[in-house]
Amino acid sequence: METPIKIWNRADECQPRESIEKLQLSRIKHTLEQVSTRVPCYQKKFQQCDFNPKDFTGLKDLRHLPFTTKEDLRLNYPYGMFAVPMRDVVRIHSSSGTTGKPTVVGYTRDDIATWTELVARFMTAAGVTNEDIVHIAFGYGLFTGAFGLHYGSEAIGASVIPISGGNSDKQIMIMQDYRSSALVCTPSYGLTLADRMEKQGIDPKSLALRVGLFGAEPWSEQMRVELEQRLGIIATDNYGLSEIMGPGVAGECIHKCGMHLAEDHFYAEIIDPETEEVLPQGSVGELVLTSLTKQAFPMIRYRTRDITRIHYEPCVCGRTLARMEKTRGRTDDMLIIKGVNVFPTQIEEVLFQIEGCEPHYQLIVDRVNNLDSLEVQVEVNERIFFDEMKQQRQFVVEAEKRLATVLGVSAKIKLVEPSSIKRHEGKAVRVIDKRQG
Repeated sequence: METPIKIWNRADECQPRESIEKLQLSRIKHTLEQVSTRVPCYQKKFQQCDFNPKDFTGLKDLRHLPFTTKEDLRLNYPYGMFAVPMRDVVRIHSSSGTTGKPTVVGYTRDDIATWTELVARFMTAAGVTNEDIVHIAFGYGLFTGAFGLHYGSEAIGASVIPISGGNSDKQIMIMQDYRSSALVCTPSYGLTLADRMEKQGIDPKSLALRVGLFGAEPWSEQMRVELEQRLGIIATDNYGLSEIMGPGVAGECIHKCGMHLAEDHFYAEIIDPETEEVLPQGSVGELVLTSLTKQAFPMIRYRTRDITRIHYEPCVCGRTLARMEKTRGRTDDMLIIKGVNVFPTQIEEVLFQIEGCEPHYQLIVDRVNNLDSLEVQVEVNERIFFDEMKQQRQFVVEAEKRLATVLGVSAKIKLVEPSSIKRHEGKAVRVIDKRQG
């Protein structure tokens, strides 16, 4: 039975394009004026390029302003980028950065209200209603994911189970006993739960699960198919990042033809990551976002490092907001193998199309005799792993051939035993790069 189309805020999500752009222009002007008087980093940037916010007349003028990068946030750690005094900041979060100090972000009461609104939008678009019991398996803490989905769920009127991450057996028990109907976690952890259910002999159809809202890491269409088949759900993607707000920047509706971007709160550009020039509509490139309504932590032309494409045609669901394709990877975790750009999601797409592959893999990048090497460790089902050498070899040859065709560079396939690749409760660790320098 098809889920009926629901829209959380029809007035804002179904505006004519002219109205969206007019609202964006007004809000950008206000934001530029705010940061030019309240944020020293932007005061300095604007002085260096001789920019006066009063001279800003059109959306295309934004491309003449400098970018904001993660380095700017590190240099102004922890509160140097805040545009309001700390007495007005009611919440502090930070990124899950793995190197150096994290980037710290703040929210006013109005920022929290906006965040709640935007998460409620994409959750409604994905089919969540006030009848649902939302099982949030993101880790609670400084990470923005859990809190964003929590408040959005409550705004819709759904019941929330804030179980947090970890302890898969308990997660499954709670799903069974509490009748969880909407699952929130990373896609890789969703597959970990599916693995655990299979080992316990639990049929997903015996659960009340019907929708999954997955985010926090890039994932492929093949992984979506895997999640939907193995958990018996509708699996949707959503996008956000701590520096911009957290989850709620964009999210898919049940048609799964792109994530609806909250254009009334964020202005998006697509740039060439090398030349830094703005690309024409419909181009694939790096997403750059400018916040339009944030009070505590406004961002001007923030380089997300995420690779995607944006479509501006209205969706069949009735929403007119632009649609952002699933991210294809990041410019800073993109692998360069023998001069060829390779994204983990490209490899994932290939692996998931090969019968016998389990949905768990790891990429080992090394440099041997001054040449790059790429080894793809792949879990396969027990039938293949314990099969005769001839069958295993045929499997490896087929996988390596397909990868070479798609990637344009050779990769060595190494078959590993089921469940041997370490599972992660949060973002999956897909790449181990052993190259030096």
